[in-house]
Amino acid sequence: MSILAAQAISTSRLDLLPLHIEHAEEMAAALSDPALHTFIGGTPDTPQALRSRYQRMTAGSPDPAVSWLNWVIRLRDESCLTGTVQATVSPSGRGHIAEIAWVVGTPWQGRGIATEAARGLVAWLSCQPVHTVIAHIHPDHRASAAVATAAGLTPTGEWHEGENRWSRSIGR
Repeated sequence: MSILAAQAISTSRLDLLPLHIEHAEEMAAALSDPALHTFIGGTPDTPQALRSRYQRMTAGSPDPAVSWLNWVIRLRDESCLTGTVQATVSPSGRGHIAEIAWVVGTPWQGRGIATEAARGLVAWLSCQPVHTVIAHIHPDHRASAAVATAAGLTPTGEWHEGENRWSRSIGR
Protein backbone atom coordinates (compact mmCIF):
# COMPACT_ATOMS: atom_id res chain seq x y z
CA MET A 1 0.00 0.00 0.00
CA SER A 2 1.44 3.38 -1.01
CA ILE A 3 2.03 5.76 1.86
CA LEU A 4 0.35 8.78 0.24
CA ALA A 5 -2.37 9.58 -2.26
CA ALA A 6 -2.74 12.79 -4.26
CA GLN A 7 -5.37 15.11 -2.86
CA ALA A 8 -6.78 18.29 -4.36
CA ILE A 9 -4.65 21.34 -3.53
CA SER A 10 -5.88 24.91 -3.97
CA THR A 11 -3.76 28.03 -4.27
CA SER A 12 -4.87 31.59 -4.95
CA ARG A 13 -5.39 31.02 -8.71
CA LEU A 14 -4.99 27.28 -9.19
CA ASP A 15 -6.53 23.95 -8.41
CA LEU A 16 -4.09 21.04 -8.43
CA LEU A 17 -6.37 18.12 -9.21
CA PRO A 18 -5.37 14.48 -8.84
CA LEU A 19 -4.57 13.09 -12.28
CA HIS A 20 -7.24 11.03 -14.04
CA ILE A 21 -7.09 9.21 -17.36
CA GLU A 22 -9.87 11.50 -18.61
CA HIS A 23 -7.45 14.47 -18.45
CA ALA A 24 -5.38 13.03 -21.33
CA GLU A 25 -7.07 14.77 -24.25
CA GLU A 26 -7.01 18.27 -22.75
CA MET A 27 -3.46 17.76 -21.45
CA ALA A 28 -2.23 16.54 -24.86
CA ALA A 29 -3.40 19.85 -26.33
CA ALA A 30 -1.98 21.89 -23.44
CA LEU A 31 1.44 20.21 -23.72
CA SER A 32 1.57 19.96 -27.53
CA ASP A 33 4.41 22.46 -28.12
CA PRO A 34 7.62 20.60 -29.08
CA ALA A 35 9.61 23.38 -27.33
CA LEU A 36 8.52 21.87 -23.99
CA HIS A 37 10.88 18.99 -24.74
CA THR A 38 14.00 21.09 -25.19
CA PHE A 39 15.43 20.07 -21.82
CA ILE A 40 13.67 16.75 -21.19
CA GLY A 41 13.87 15.24 -24.67
CA GLY A 42 11.22 13.38 -26.59
CA THR A 43 8.21 14.77 -28.40
CA PRO A 44 4.66 15.70 -27.37
CA ASP A 45 2.37 12.75 -26.69
CA THR A 46 -0.77 12.10 -28.68
CA PRO A 47 -3.98 11.93 -26.64
CA GLN A 48 -3.91 8.12 -26.98
CA ALA A 49 -0.28 7.85 -25.80
CA LEU A 50 -0.98 10.19 -22.91
CA ARG A 51 -4.06 8.17 -21.96
CA SER A 52 -1.89 5.02 -21.82
CA ARG A 53 0.74 6.81 -19.76
CA TYR A 54 -1.87 8.22 -17.38
CA GLN A 55 -3.35 4.74 -16.98
CA ARG A 56 0.07 3.43 -15.84
CA MET A 57 0.66 6.44 -13.60
CA THR A 58 -2.73 6.27 -11.88
CA ALA A 59 -2.27 2.53 -11.28
CA GLY A 60 0.57 3.51 -8.95
CA SER A 61 4.09 2.37 -8.33
CA PRO A 62 4.78 -1.35 -8.40
CA ASP A 63 6.80 -0.77 -5.22
CA PRO A 64 4.33 -0.46 -2.32
CA ALA A 65 6.80 1.72 -0.40
CA VAL A 66 6.79 4.34 -3.19
CA SER A 67 3.94 6.75 -3.91
CA TRP A 68 3.44 8.21 -7.37
CA LEU A 69 1.53 11.45 -6.90
CA ASN A 70 0.37 13.33 -9.98
CA TRP A 71 -1.78 16.39 -10.46
CA VAL A 72 -3.03 18.47 -13.36
CA ILE A 73 -2.88 22.24 -12.92
CA ARG A 74 -6.22 23.94 -13.49
CA LEU A 75 -6.22 27.71 -13.90
CA ARG A 76 -9.43 28.53 -12.09
CA ASP A 77 -10.33 31.83 -13.85
CA GLU A 78 -9.92 30.34 -17.32
CA SER A 79 -11.29 26.91 -16.34
CA CYS A 80 -8.59 25.11 -18.28
CA LEU A 81 -5.76 22.67 -17.64
CA THR A 82 -2.34 24.27 -18.08
CA GLY A 83 0.20 21.68 -16.97
CA THR A 84 1.17 19.12 -14.35
CA VAL A 85 3.05 18.71 -11.10
CA GLN A 86 4.20 15.45 -9.63
CA ALA A 87 5.93 13.98 -6.62
CA THR A 88 7.46 10.56 -6.18
CA VAL A 89 7.66 9.84 -2.46
CA SER A 90 10.17 7.17 -1.43
CA PRO A 91 11.65 5.89 1.81
CA SER A 92 15.18 6.93 2.73
CA GLY A 93 17.39 6.38 5.73
CA ARG A 94 15.89 9.38 7.53
CA GLY A 95 12.24 9.06 6.52
CA HIS A 96 10.59 9.91 3.20
CA ILE A 97 11.87 12.07 0.38
CA ALA A 98 9.78 13.59 -2.40
CA GLU A 99 11.19 14.11 -5.88
CA ILE A 100 9.10 16.76 -7.58
CA ALA A 101 8.70 18.04 -11.14
CA TRP A 102 6.47 20.44 -13.03
CA VAL A 103 5.58 21.43 -16.57
CA VAL A 104 3.36 24.23 -17.82
CA GLY A 105 2.17 24.52 -21.40
CA THR A 106 3.73 27.24 -23.52
CA PRO A 107 0.60 29.45 -23.75
CA TRP A 108 0.56 29.83 -19.95
CA GLN A 109 4.28 30.27 -19.30
CA GLY A 110 5.58 33.51 -17.83
CA ARG A 111 2.49 33.99 -15.66
CA GLY A 112 3.82 32.44 -12.45
CA ILE A 113 1.69 29.30 -12.78
CA ALA A 114 4.58 26.85 -12.36
CA THR A 115 5.85 28.81 -9.36
CA GLU A 116 2.44 28.90 -7.70
CA ALA A 117 1.85 25.20 -8.40
CA ALA A 118 5.29 24.17 -7.10
CA ARG A 119 4.84 26.27 -3.95
CA GLY A 120 1.42 24.71 -3.40
CA LEU A 121 2.84 21.22 -3.87
CA VAL A 122 5.75 21.84 -1.48
CA ALA A 123 3.38 23.31 1.11
CA TRP A 124 1.19 20.20 0.84
CA LEU A 125 4.23 17.91 1.10
CA SER A 126 5.35 19.77 4.23
CA CYS A 127 2.18 18.50 5.92
CA GLN A 128 2.94 14.90 4.90
CA PRO A 129 5.52 12.48 6.34
CA VAL A 130 8.25 13.90 4.07
CA HIS A 131 11.57 15.31 5.35
CA THR A 132 13.20 16.42 2.08
CA VAL A 133 11.95 17.69 -1.26
CA ILE A 134 14.24 17.43 -4.28
CA ALA A 135 14.09 18.38 -7.94
CA HIS A 136 16.46 17.74 -10.83
CA ILE A 137 16.99 20.75 -13.07
CA HIS A 138 18.90 21.06 -16.33
CA PRO A 139 21.72 23.59 -15.84
CA ASP A 140 20.51 25.72 -18.77
CA HIS A 141 16.84 25.77 -17.73
CA ARG A 142 16.68 29.15 -15.98
CA ALA A 143 12.89 29.17 -15.73
CA SER A 144 12.85 25.87 -13.79
CA ALA A 145 15.69 27.10 -11.58
CA ALA A 146 13.58 30.17 -10.77
CA VAL A 147 10.58 27.96 -9.92
CA ALA A 148 12.71 25.76 -7.66
CA THR A 149 14.14 28.82 -5.92
CA ALA A 150 10.67 30.26 -5.37
CA ALA A 151 9.58 26.92 -3.86
CA GLY A 152 12.46 27.10 -1.37
CA LEU A 153 14.81 24.61 -3.00
CA THR A 154 18.51 25.32 -3.42
CA PRO A 155 21.09 23.69 -5.70
CA THR A 156 23.17 21.01 -3.99
CA GLY A 157 26.01 20.76 -6.50
CA GLU A 158 25.16 17.07 -6.97
CA TRP A 159 24.48 15.90 -10.52
CA HIS A 160 22.17 13.18 -11.81
CA GLU A 161 21.94 12.35 -15.52
CA GLY A 162 23.16 15.82 -16.52
CA GLU A 163 20.84 17.70 -14.18
CA ASN A 164 21.63 19.54 -10.97
CA ARG A 165 19.93 18.26 -7.82
CA TRP A 166 18.06 20.92 -5.86
CA SER A 167 16.88 20.25 -2.32
CA ARG A 168 14.81 21.61 0.55
CA SER A 169 14.63 20.16 4.04
CA ILE A 170 11.25 20.29 5.71
CA GLY A 171 11.57 21.14 9.37
CA ARG A 172 9.16 19.62 11.80
